[in-house]
Amino acid sequence: MSRKSIRLAAAVGAVALACTATGIAMAAPGGKDGKDGKHVLLISIDGMHQADLAWYVGQHPNSALANLAGNGAQYTNAQTTNPSDSFPGMVAQLTGATAGQSGVYYDDTFNHDLLPAGTTDCAHTPKGAEVAMTEAMDRNQSALDAGQGLAGLPGSILGMTGNPATLLNPAAMPVDPATCKPMYPNQYLQVNSVFDVLHAAGKVTAWSDKHPAYSILEGKSGNAIDDLFTPEINSDSPVAGKDWTKDNKATQQYDGYKVQAVINEIDGYDHGRTKQVGEPAIFGMNFQAVSTAQKLPTSNGMTGGYQADGVTPGPLLSGALDSVDGQLGRLLAELKSTGADKDTTVILSAKHGQSPTKPGDLTRIDDAPILAALNAAWKAKHPEATADLVVFSVDDDAMLLWLSDRSQAAADFAKQFLLANNGTGNDIGGNPKAYTKSGLTEVHAGAGAAAYLGAPANDPRHPDLVGVAQVGTVFTGGKGKIAEHGGANPADRHVPLVVFGPGAKKAAVNEAVLTTQIAPTILKLTGENPQKLDAAKGNGVNVLPNLG
Repeated sequence: MSRKSIRLAAAVGAVALACTATGIAMAAPGGKDGKDGKHVLLISIDGMHQADLAWYVGQHPNSALANLAGNGAQYTNAQTTNPSDSFPGMVAQLTGATAGQSGVYYDDTFNHDLLPAGTTDCAHTPKGAEVAMTEAMDRNQSALDAGQGLAGLPGSILGMTGNPATLLNPAAMPVDPATCKPMYPNQYLQVNSVFDVLHAAGKVTAWSDKHPAYSILEGKSGNAIDDLFTPEINSDSPVAGKDWTKDNKATQQYDGYKVQAVINEIDGYDHGRTKQVGEPAIFGMNFQAVSTAQKLPTSNGMTGGYQADGVTPGPLLSGALDSVDGQLGRLLAELKSTGADKDTTVILSAKHGQSPTKPGDLTRIDDAPILAALNAAWKAKHPEATADLVVFSVDDDAMLLWLSDRSQAAADFAKQFLLANNGTGNDIGGNPKAYTKSGLTEVHAGAGAAAYLGAPANDPRHPDLVGVAQVGTVFTGGKGKIAEHGGANPADRHVPLVVFGPGAKKAAVNEAVLTTQIAPTILKLTGENPQKLDAAKGNGVNVLPNLG
């Protein structure tokens, strides 16, 4: 991503790792939440497309994925959020809110009304701050436990705290000018979540994800998730010089830790298996292995991404799909062995897809020179300007810009410049490849950007400009990625969505649905009123069709 900005003992953790590696679930008496008999296990396979699910089921009819898709409600026309970043994607599934409603547009953004991290003189500091809810907010972003200080990592990682907000560094957080205090991720979210509703109803809640900053899902109270397990995926992995995303085998190993945490929760324990709490009403995790296999040019001696047709996975991706399917099989087997399958509905989807899928479509573009040229053109026209026009950008396979001048004239200037800019990037083989319109197909600027994202025009959070990328555009200064997400292309947004178990009817549903509908569906399945969600009140966010 290109961004610019002005207690558990180690021995027990090692046992858990061994069980993960062998595929053997840890034996223990199952536990149930005695306050209700309905549970939802939510799974996100990050990067997965509906086309991937269809291909895999066709090739592996006896797989766990085939079992889910063939015996549940499979929504073949589901779309995730726009922007299709992990953060708004997960927030959508658990709040029912679009980015414009939740105020969460990306994991790393800019807010025109907050103060920079570390601000102490709140009365005299100009407003405008980066909001980096990434590994940058960890106490120690190089450590898998984000700085907790566990001995024996990575094998001891299940001993990581279930309250990861304690591992965040307040000095890395933007400052709220109203209080002159750092703003924690959960305080940034503008709507409530299913965790808020179920926790308030006295039900057990849990979740597993890839950064401690996913404590954004904790709700306004900051304690709506009883057990939040967030090993830092961008920390140093066992592969020297690489984080867990840069080697696909390492990513699969990382996924295994979260699978073991979920198995422990199915059995009625907390994620570290230290105490019995009952199976959560809502719990689950995200898988990363498919996403990294789509993005890496090569890993473990295999080619990443897809074959030339853009549908058939290459060897690395095929192996990653097999890995995820095997882990899903473990989860389904554990549900069945404990009897939890009788009252637990599984929902499978993806935070985002990935684009492009066809190797021949790839055009890697270094966005840094483009933005530098835009700033230079602005200053040439406005010599009185004391700041660059672009104060912050996030450019993956979309271009999101925050501007120092929020006037419509400034936004239109940037739009016109970008659409008139041509240059040369590189293709899948690293060879020169010409691009037009800065690699974009359309640009929404100023009030148009707010409308495009469904945000109020005066929202201090929304990007001042949104560039929709041409299919194949990936903004990167190097050659280390062959796909990305964050944009609005079909491959970014057309994701799988399956509801399997006692809460669903077996069917292939072709009706267009959105992943925002997952949140109200979770509440219905767990016996709560979907209208308790802020995003559902008057916004027409409906429960998914074809439920049991």
